[in-house]
Amino acid sequence: QVLLVESGGGLVQAGGPLRLSCAASGGTFDHAAMAWFRQAQGKEREFVAALSWSHGNTYYADAVKGRFTISRDNAKNAVYLQMNSLKPEDTAVYYCAGDPFGPGSRNLYAYNYWGQGTQVTVSS
Repeated sequence: QVLLVESGGGLVQAGGPLRLSCAASGGTFDHAAMAWFRQAQGKEREFVAALSWSHGNTYYADAVKGRFTISRDNAKNAVYLQMNSLKPEDTAVYYCAGDPFGPGSRNLYAYNYWGQGTQVTVSS
């Protein structure tokens, strides 16, 4: 049984920072590809960022490049998303996703495990 639990969401003013955390349990994710996706109300879930836990390669959606940073702490089985210069259009439920042996992907179907999501609301 693998669980991913997100935390750190909340309300933030435009331009501000917010850091999301994803804690993994029930298995080791030291060789896993991890990612963040987001889904705004009434819209499709979209890719945000991905990280190869094996080699540290990162991938970002164009909309967040230069503002968001994905990182990991294998000792804690955790993944983070540092979000800076937030915009109202970043408002969404953010989901953590994992693939224990995946290389990393922008495709949500590559990921086997998902957290329940954490709400991020950016006010203007």
